[in-house]
Amino acid sequence: MISNYPDGKPAMPLPSLALLMCRPSHYTVAYEINPWMKVTRQVHQPVAARQWQALYDLLTRSLRVPVRLLRPVKGLPDLVFTANAGLLVGKAFIRTNFRHPERQGEEVIFERYFRRRGYRVVTLPRQFNFEGEGDALWVGDTLFLGFRFRTDATVHEHLSKILHRRILPLELVDKRFYHLDTCFCPLDATSVLWYPGAFDRYGWKAIETHVPDPVPVSTADALRFCCNALVIDRAVILHGGVSKPLRKELERRGFDLYELDLSEFLKAGGSAKCLVLRMTR
Repeated sequence: MISNYPDGKPAMPLPSLALLMCRPSHYTVAYEINPWMKVTRQVHQPVAARQWQALYDLLTRSLRVPVRLLRPVKGLPDLVFTANAGLLVGKAFIRTNFRHPERQGEEVIFERYFRRRGYRVVTLPRQFNFEGEGDALWVGDTLFLGFRFRTDATVHEHLSKILHRRILPLELVDKRFYHLDTCFCPLDATSVLWYPGAFDRYGWKAIETHVPDPVPVSTADALRFCCNALVIDRAVILHGGVSKPLRKELERRGFDLYELDLSEFLKAGGSAKCLVLRMTR
């Protein structure tokens, strides 16, 4: 039997889904570490707060998903993007090693949070960059790992030893899509949204070979971060303005779309998925 736990314990039923979010109390564009971030294009804090609250209310009130809250920390504006905290498998938390010094202060915050809640924290050697669910996404029992801009290619070897699961590395080739979750969104165990322009030929082949039903998106949809969607069962939550062809394609597959205005978070290169970390799977 393949274990769900990095320490090799027998697989056990996992608890129901819970998510981790962080209020945007200190969210701003304080530096530029991806092509979307411009310190001259500042966040409107009251608007960002309303947009974040709309996502939180949709999750907790309409979809009835438990959401845990991480306390905001002054001086760490990107803490709001909890998807980058690490990767959770069972009761183990594989912590992020951020590439950019501007975000490395978040690591101790996330590590402390999960230790206090009884998770076993796993850290990778400091020389290897790994940015959690931003670059590590499950499709069924296969973990797809984006690398180049934020996560190092060699990380897949370390994760293979820890997880004992199949891991497929995908090289990202467009700096605008610097994390895997900006251009690749698992919908269920057999289908994903993906933007072909963000991947090299090997990535195309890996996705088309190992995902039975890949759904390509247009450049226009990709630039609206439609692949940075949050999927809860058959609900797909994403930034508004999805094209009619993509909307019809998702509805044909039985998904319900929830479009929100998350424009303030696009200023930092994030959207619905970036704002949430899955605490169980």
